[in-house]
Amino acid sequence: MVRKAALFAALTDDDVAALRPMMTPARVGRGDVVFREGEQGDRLYVITSGKVKLGRTSSDGRENLVAILGPGEMFGELSLFDPGPRSATATAVGETTLIGLGHESLYGFLDGRPAVAQALLRALARRLRRTNDSLSDLVFTDVPGRVSKALLDLSARFGEPGDDGLLVAHDLTQEELAQLVGASRETVNKALADFAARGWIRLEARAVVLLDVDRLRRRSR
Repeated sequence: MVRKAALFAALTDDDVAALRPMMTPARVGRGDVVFREGEQGDRLYVITSGKVKLGRTSSDGRENLVAILGPGEMFGELSLFDPGPRSATATAVGETTLIGLGHESLYGFLDGRPAVAQALLRALARRLRRTNDSLSDLVFTDVPGRVSKALLDLSARFGEPGDDGLLVAHDLTQEELAQLVGASRETVNKALADFAARGWIRLEARAVVLLDVDRLRRRSR
């Protein structure tokens, strides 16, 4: 599972053996906070099971979800290069297991392992590209388009084929899904209801079944 994380994809068996003593396992329940925005950070985490949401809070209390992450994905990696305040709050969406790795330990581990260092840089580049895409969507894409794109992104990582479509158990509340899209809950619910009426999706409790992926993909453009 650790090798599924972009940072550790290039590890050999010997690398894993050297890294294992540096890792600290942890288990958190739904709603448990791994770290808060503004706290000092000196550790990255790899998700081995479950999901974690990364969110930011404005000065007036409004919340925005930056990302939803699942098994094999990592977060908190900025602390490796800049052990300063955390840029977001990380909260478990459901029962989740993690592996933590301190930046001092990883710095020593990266010495003599350029392939792992390159993998880390690629992971950071992908995170930056995703952030740029999200900013562009907020400016150029309407809410239904952003909802379509969010559903497709969640399905790519959490979707499982079902009898009549692609089941996406995102484990998010309606409010959390709206925060992920960057719109009000009422507007997002209206878009979801419209998709359901058109036969593109079927809504379930903290999940959605994608019935017509092609239509959603065209709507997301």
